[in-house]
Amino acid sequence: MSYSEALVRLKEARGRFTQKSLAEQLDVSIKTIGRWEREEIKCPSHIAPALKELLRSKNQTADNADMFTFIDLFAGIGGIRLGFQSAGGRCVFTSEWNDWSQKTYVENFGNEHAIVGDIVPYPAEDIPDHDVLLAGFPCQPFSIAGVSKKNALGRPHGFECTTQGTLFFDVARIIATKRPKAFLLENVKNLLSHDKGNTFKVIIQTLKEELGYDVHFRIIDGKSWVPQHRERIIIVGFREKTGFSFDSLQLPKEGPKLFSILHPEDGTEQEETPFTVGDKAKVHEKYILTNNLWSYLQAYAAKHKAAGNGFGFGLVGKNDTARTLSARYYKDGSEILIDRGKGKNPRRLTPRECARLMGFPDSHKIIVSDTQAYRQFGNSVIVPVMREVARIMAPHVIDLKQQEEMGVSQQWLLA
Repeated sequence: MSYSEALVRLKEARGRFTQKSLAEQLDVSIKTIGRWEREEIKCPSHIAPALKELLRSKNQTADNADMFTFIDLFAGIGGIRLGFQSAGGRCVFTSEWNDWSQKTYVENFGNEHAIVGDIVPYPAEDIPDHDVLLAGFPCQPFSIAGVSKKNALGRPHGFECTTQGTLFFDVARIIATKRPKAFLLENVKNLLSHDKGNTFKVIIQTLKEELGYDVHFRIIDGKSWVPQHRERIIIVGFREKTGFSFDSLQLPKEGPKLFSILHPEDGTEQEETPFTVGDKAKVHEKYILTNNLWSYLQAYAAKHKAAGNGFGFGLVGKNDTARTLSARYYKDGSEILIDRGKGKNPRRLTPRECARLMGFPDSHKIIVSDTQAYRQFGNSVIVPVMREVARIMAPHVIDLKQQEEMGVSQQWLLA
């Protein structure tokens, strides 16, 4: 995204939003909006995606409002929800067990309905009727990092992990009871190969043979939309045969580079405490690695390299694509370290940069500690991926809904 594109988006947005409304949604001052408009200061390139999302939402709120309903299971901070709202969906039920994620979710989406914590004991019959079920069911039991760690500790993983792995069957229980027109399940790429493919085989058999859904799946790398390698498996199912195909996905030819999500530190961005400080909104020094930590990481990486192991910190430049952001990022940030130039210690991403790295707009409110924010974004989904999948799912969901409504109408006329 260039400065000029951001300015074009801003001018388009000003035709639909007041300065006050834009300032609130972009989390900047009205004065800053005015200075961008008058070109007294550059409109920063990183706000272009947020403006694009606002314009898209404005169009679809007017044209596609409440075209279908969905429930948001294992919702996290609402990344999947954002994608399906942009396609005209309305959320009617949310479950999320983590208290901090609940706080972030409510801050960003409001409390139009109570959030259910533990979905396991919750009666499926009490869940509202809905057109689409969304579930980013916990991935730690199946992730490469999760399996390696649990093997080392002698702990169960996958379906053997009764606290998380079997939550898939609670999703299946709800699908069986409520029979939504469609579902979307999201998980880590390693789900395909876990337990020599047996775990995935059980999941697909359950969805296809036991529940009778037409199932599609694909691994999608988020790097087409954000400067991050993040491969996730998306499983989509429809209650009836449809013309849905993942081949309809529109992948950008070339994804953005890291500079597009970094704080510019040149005064074009308003200070956002505690992430940036001063007139130029410089990144707070607390995100810069101390000499001790930087020396430790270099020595640790050298030791593992000498032993033939793969450990190494992820030092990246502004024109690079980052590794996968994980929920462990709060520990030392070693997987994604920003190169600050020769003779300078690298730094971690700020939570706001992590939000951008996951495709969240700058209007997303971060109200928790850095530790919790890193965990939340590391456990989340890439929002533009969900938006694109929702875009190609929505027409088929709406078709099924209309067919169902016509069938009910005909039955009423014949009665």
